Amino acid sequence: MTTQPAGTPAPRRNPLSKELVLRTAVTLADEAGTGAPSMRRLAERLGVESMSLYHHFRNKDVILDGMVDLVFAEIELPSDDVEWRAAMRQRAVSMRGALIRHPWAISLMDSRSSPGHATLRHHDAVIGCLRSGGFSIAGAAHALSLLDSYIYGFTLQELSLPFRSPVELEDVAGPILEQIPRDKFPHLTEMIVDRALKPGYAYTEEFGIGLDLILDGLQRQRESWP
Repeated sequence: MTTQPAGTPAPRRNPLSKELVLRTAVTLADEAGTGAPSMRRLAERLGVESMSLYHHFRNKDVILDGMVDLVFAEIELPSDDVEWRAAMRQRAVSMRGALIRHPWAISLMDSRSSPGHATLRHHDAVIGCLRSGGFSIAGAAHALSLLDSYIYGFTLQELSLPFRSPVELEDVAGPILEQIPRDKFPHLTEMIVDRALKPGYAYTEEFGIGLDLILDGLQRQRESWP
């Protein structure tokens, strides 16, 4: 039986492709919680030599561009037959879902100087939906900036929280209540006891509440922007 030398990638049975490389890179980034993996780590997962990757990608930045494009491809595009407000709400929910699945992408989504097809298609569709909904080009720019700032910011805060479920929230909030003097921090105590620890409370619901407030404001302002 032939033994593979230590450190040598196992031979691949299927040909290497750009899509396979990018999807594997996304998987590795999801596992690590960071951006693009090293070419060596990526090659190891694919079972090839590192130099094989350079036949498809000239450098790591090109891989990052492709990874970000795959994340944008997961976000639901606004439908032509849906009113702009409903379309923007669904797009925001879909984008937050993609960012939760790929938390490493938050800092990269709008940083690429060579965006891919899915990225360009996404932004074009969103701008087109806003324009069809009565926004001027300046108004569409205001709306897109505001919505994305909220989606990215909320998701980043959500991912940073030390709890994911009501049970975990109780585990975090309980010791805090035991440590703080309630008479000195009455408003914080009230928020924890009468809001956060109430049965049925879920922090994720705050996303929809804030989103609706933003959409309401955009609806009021859209015709006032030149």
